[in-house]
Amino acid sequence: MFQSLPTSVLQMGMIFLSIVIEALPFVLLGCLISGFLHVFLSAERVNKLLPKNKFLAIIVGSVLGVFFPSCECGIVPIVHQFLKKEVPTYTAFPFMLTAPIINPIVLFSTFIAFSNSWKFVFLRVLGSLLVALLVGIWLAYIYTKNPLKESYQAGSTHEHEHDHQHDHQHVACTPPSKIEKTSHMFQHSIDEFFDTGRYLIIGALIASGLQVYLPTSIILTLGSTKLLAILVMLALAVIMSLCSEADAFIGSSLLSLFGVAPVVAFLVFGPMVDIKNLLMMKRYFGTKFIVQLVALIAVIVTIFAWVV
Repeated sequence: MFQSLPTSVLQMGMIFLSIVIEALPFVLLGCLISGFLHVFLSAERVNKLLPKNKFLAIIVGSVLGVFFPSCECGIVPIVHQFLKKEVPTYTAFPFMLTAPIINPIVLFSTFIAFSNSWKFVFLRVLGSLLVALLVGIWLAYIYTKNPLKESYQAGSTHEHEHDHQHDHQHVACTPPSKIEKTSHMFQHSIDEFFDTGRYLIIGALIASGLQVYLPTSIILTLGSTKLLAILVMLALAVIMSLCSEADAFIGSSLLSLFGVAPVVAFLVFGPMVDIKNLLMMKRYFGTKFIVQLVALIAVIVTIFAWVV
């Protein structure tokens, strides 16, 4: 039956399935962590743990991924839950940007992909921390509004619909038991997984379509200068939408064609901005905020790659 389909359609289907199969476990893990945070982490506990100094809070968010690693495929639900628990934006978003990169598994795969060289591991970590630091400063001192859509902000009717369904039985005087809390955690995780999973499917479909039908040969020929090559690699990072555990191997294969700077841009920008997490962010955050965030990340990564 499938033999009658055009080769391009079969190729698109194969890429689509590979993206979904690769990303699905990480989305599930992210939703489970989101459910855990929703039930067991209180806003009061967060306020006790985080430093009051804004700059120190940005640093904490930037390095938190070493101890709390996550793939970019499942990071957005976790950040949404952080914001619900009153974690400052200047802590939550630096975590979102660095966690998929300073993840020990990602660093090891980068080391192996570039023939046991620490150079690209170092540049990747340095670039991600620089982006996280500057984005955190922007959120702490310039963009001080709540990036969440109104329907997801604390106190909104929409945001409490699921919580009301799960918590109605706990309105009585007795607090919920650990078993009830665990059940509530899994219920929230399931809701989050199916809500977020559709954005993964749509993102994977768009990414696979672009990879097959967008003439990448034309894009590759645009990289005639260092700046254009960096911009081309930023575009490829978004289009290919690779998981950060695997993108280093693609980056290493493009090293001879583009050079060090564009590949570094690819390695830093890809885990921060791709089609999958853009669609997931669109669910929770306002469009204007997303555009400003992505533009800021792109500018910082471009300048960093140009300098190196």
